[in-house]
Amino acid sequence: MILSRRTMMGALGLSGFAMAYPGLLPAPAGAQEPVGDPSKILTAHGFSTFGNLKYPADFAHLDYVNPQAPKGGEISIWAQGTFDSFNPYARIGRAHAVSVLPYESLLDSVADEVSGSYGLVAEHLEYPETQDWVIFHMRPEATFSDGTPVTAHDVVFSHNLLLEQGLPSYAQAVKALIPLAEALDNHSVRFVFADGVPRKNLISQAGGVPIWSKAWYEKTGARLDESRMDVSPGSGPYMLDSWDVNRRIVMKRNPDYWGRDLPIRQGRANFDTIRVEFFADTSAAFEAFKAGQFTFRQENSSITWATGYDFPALTRGDVVKEELPNGSLPPATGFVFNLRRPQFQDRRVRQALSLMYNFTWTNDTLQYGLFQQRESFWQNSDLQARGVPEGRELAFLQEVRDLVPAEILTDEVTVPHTSGDRQLDRRNVRAALALMQDAGWTPDATGQLMKDGQGLVVEFLTGDPQMDRYILPYVDNLKALGVNATYRRVDPAQYTSRERGYDWDMIMDGYSNGPEEGTGMEQRYGTAAKDQDFNPAGYASPAVDHLIRRVIEAKSQEDMAAAVRAIDRILRYETIMVPTWYLGKHWVAYWKDYGRPEKLPPYDLGQLDFWWSTKAT
Repeated sequence: MILSRRTMMGALGLSGFAMAYPGLLPAPAGAQEPVGDPSKILTAHGFSTFGNLKYPADFAHLDYVNPQAPKGGEISIWAQGTFDSFNPYARIGRAHAVSVLPYESLLDSVADEVSGSYGLVAEHLEYPETQDWVIFHMRPEATFSDGTPVTAHDVVFSHNLLLEQGLPSYAQAVKALIPLAEALDNHSVRFVFADGVPRKNLISQAGGVPIWSKAWYEKTGARLDESRMDVSPGSGPYMLDSWDVNRRIVMKRNPDYWGRDLPIRQGRANFDTIRVEFFADTSAAFEAFKAGQFTFRQENSSITWATGYDFPALTRGDVVKEELPNGSLPPATGFVFNLRRPQFQDRRVRQALSLMYNFTWTNDTLQYGLFQQRESFWQNSDLQARGVPEGRELAFLQEVRDLVPAEILTDEVTVPHTSGDRQLDRRNVRAALALMQDAGWTPDATGQLMKDGQGLVVEFLTGDPQMDRYILPYVDNLKALGVNATYRRVDPAQYTSRERGYDWDMIMDGYSNGPEEGTGMEQRYGTAAKDQDFNPAGYASPAVDHLIRRVIEAKSQEDMAAAVRAIDRILRYETIMVPTWYLGKHWVAYWKDYGRPEKLPPYDLGQLDFWWSTKAT
């Protein structure tokens, strides 16, 4: 499956990089003032939104790594499609699959803790109890790959560059939330937060900005928002080594990496090189994997997983096939309705079209029964709405009772429909037709649904041949209902262009949510960002806007979770997408050249981060 840019970074298994666009939007008027004592200054080695950090200041290494992992060797993976840029932040072009690897930030997230982040380029931080500001004290030994020092001036430059040339929604948000970033000296940088806005996630946001070389940008005149085939130096353990456009990228470990002895880096960045091979489709890639052209494959095709792994190298024991645990939230994926289109404005129409997707038949017939049907936007977590609302969740919903249908407050949470074992479930066809007629759509003499003399037209768009076998039966079912449904597959570059321009009716896409939510929800579900990258459906709701504020203002994990459950309940009722399937595990196959920790952390497979080569010496 082709991943959109909004989900690409999370799919790479990179636990050590904070995304540059976490989706902060300004808090509305009337937001709560910070509480606490502004004269009480806290000093810490990291930061956690709720509660205490898991790791103490003197930790030797992360629990899930092998601190004695050998250094050396190569891991080789694959990516689908093409690339024409080394800049992952450009609004145009296609950046290559590991383009974020060279860059670090002040704080680093970890794969066994939901909200904790720890000093990386920053040695420690200080902030008042009110969290009105934060000062990061940086490690003076930090350097870029060209040998120049990483300074507070680079941090301020990077922050301002994102405001000037980053995503407009990001710039709008951060300008309102962080009115001042200043270098106090060469290795101390202060961020000041705006008065009257919730403090949640602001310190983590400031600490997660990727750091770029001010000198390089000023020397080259490069822009952050342009597609380009040169790369600014980063301070991370990997740097660009070589490339063959649209065929191969090789990253190499920087032998002079400044942070190799840090506790947070022990047992990580173990490969000398990371090679990415590019293929037009997954079938070609699989054949190349079987021949050993690349050596690590994370499988996403059930038919390949169930039937394809019978080649000689696997039989000989040269290739390992494993199902590994995955404690991360499954992506909230499905067939997304483009709510900017007039034919999808009526919820009854969206419900009817959803009824025509047969998960049971799809899973049993096409996916070997390996998947489960997704219900929630926060599946299998404490943030998933269940049953009827009660307690804090009901209290939050009471606040928006005038903005939502009454049944949301009283009825069981909406769950996907059930279907029979035949592709076309006649019971669901009848229910869908009733909904369409209730919405004013009636079949003509040929069975086509008509309203005001017009038929209902729905085009499915994809750039991935693998999706043919899932979408075409759905299209056939819609045609049986009387919908003028079509399917168009385009090349990856055209798909990227049409996806970004919202030139589609329905696509397979979704929302990347997390086990702890905060300000980033504004960019995914907030009205002010309904036409931005991370809200593919273009969904907007004043009720959800209000509840997002409750998430941001939450002072406890319990309040945050209850507010998210209320949002989940509304999103599911509104049917902004047709939920499809999820898999609570990793399917991986690799040539027997790799070692990994015996117990993996819950939130990251980590193949590029803390696995190692058994051929390393």
